[in-house]
Amino acid sequence: MGRFGYAFQNYDTTKHVRSSLREKDISHKHAREVAVAIKGLSIEKARDYLQAVINKERAIAFRRFNNQVGHRTDPGMMSGRYPQKTAKEFIKVLDNLESNAEYKGMDLDRLKIVNATVHKGVIVKRFTPRAMGRASPKNNVLTHVELVAQEV
Repeated sequence: MGRFGYAFQNYDTTKHVRSSLREKDISHKHAREVAVAIKGLSIEKARDYLQAVINKERAIAFRRFNNQVGHRTDPGMMSGRYPQKTAKEFIKVLDNLESNAEYKGMDLDRLKIVNATVHKGVIVKRFTPRAMGRASPKNNVLTHVELVAQEV
């Protein structure tokens, strides 16, 4: 397995803690919108928000990838969705981030997410058979997620 780095610059081991998720089968568009939604929140608030998304109580605002996305009734939101699969994976990354902070001896109540980055990963290329001996491509884009928190 190859080595990887983090996109976050000026990482200080004394005041930052980070966690990542590599090559997960989630939508990179949904992951980008979830990352924008939880940036600036504490770990507990982010976890509660994502749990509400999984239960379809709160929506994630779709700001960039909002073509033909319906409106939601959440305050301050136009287009939005409930990306449950992505929210479950982000909760796993938040749990990892919290355990990393606990290992470093940081105060979990004072942690705030200062950076949430999503990148496209490897493209898994396959073909699906069609009529008359033809085939259509079936490409699957894997996703990388990085979270960085800081004690405030």
